[in-house]
Amino acid sequence: MSVPMILVVDDDDDARALLVKVIEADGLSARAAASGEDALARIAEGLPDLILLDAMMPGMDGFETCRRIKASNRAAHVPVIFMTGLAETEHVVRGLAVGGVDYVTKPLKLAELMARVHVHLGNANKTRSALSALDSLGGKLLACDAEGGVRWTTAEAQRLLDALDGETLALLRTELWGQVRQGQPTTLPATTHNLAIRYLGAASPDEHLFSISRSFDGGEAQMLQHELSLTPREADVLLWTARGKSNKDMSEILNISARTVNKHLDHVFVKLGVENRAAAAAMATRVLARYE
Repeated sequence: MSVPMILVVDDDDDARALLVKVIEADGLSARAAASGEDALARIAEGLPDLILLDAMMPGMDGFETCRRIKASNRAAHVPVIFMTGLAETEHVVRGLAVGGVDYVTKPLKLAELMARVHVHLGNANKTRSALSALDSLGGKLLACDAEGGVRWTTAEAQRLLDALDGETLALLRTELWGQVRQGQPTTLPATTHNLAIRYLGAASPDEHLFSISRSFDGGEAQMLQHELSLTPREADVLLWTARGKSNKDMSEILNISARTVNKHLDHVFVKLGVENRAAAAAMATRVLARYE
């Protein structure tokens, strides 16, 4: 079992060194960053299990650093504990608003800090376990905050989001979330295919769950054509073959002769490198399943 790694972000050299020493003495692993920019670079190299983040730093402060961390789909799930000398309510609220899970005030009470670290590591581990279970089942789920920023995704949902261009992804995060929160499925124009996004409900006041899937709208044949390098008619024949239709049925559905259906099917067998209808249907089903 791997040792949890804590990223300590503080512009004070002595504070960083002390925290790294305390964390490692507690049996955990620690890395250090001296600024917000340095922290983002460290996260790009490898995800920590938890981040201890100084709120007040020169240049990019802790609030902006946290906002950028949470804007990243890859790191959005990592818990952030703010360390601050600012005990005023407005600063506490600001830290939580940008995605922090907790805060501790300076001067730090190290025993209390490590207790909070272990609590949030436990919570994060439960979240990762749940996500792993969803991933293993092929779940395409994501969660966003009240502003539409993505907090976490399952691996399958992330694969769909990765196919979007920047303009479409921005549209996803800004204009559509309000419509989806009304409980109505929404179709998002994507670069190659459409995405159907359904609001599932609020996990918390600031975390909203959604399912995401391909919306074919009758485009399954086009998908087969694109993925398997078929002609439009060959793709139609393969689709109806996968749906269990006979040559006679396809002749009536596609308004072509049964002989022509058979000719297209022979071409499909050659292009797919298969010998029979069952193998061709299985290949078509696998292709379509990747985009469900």
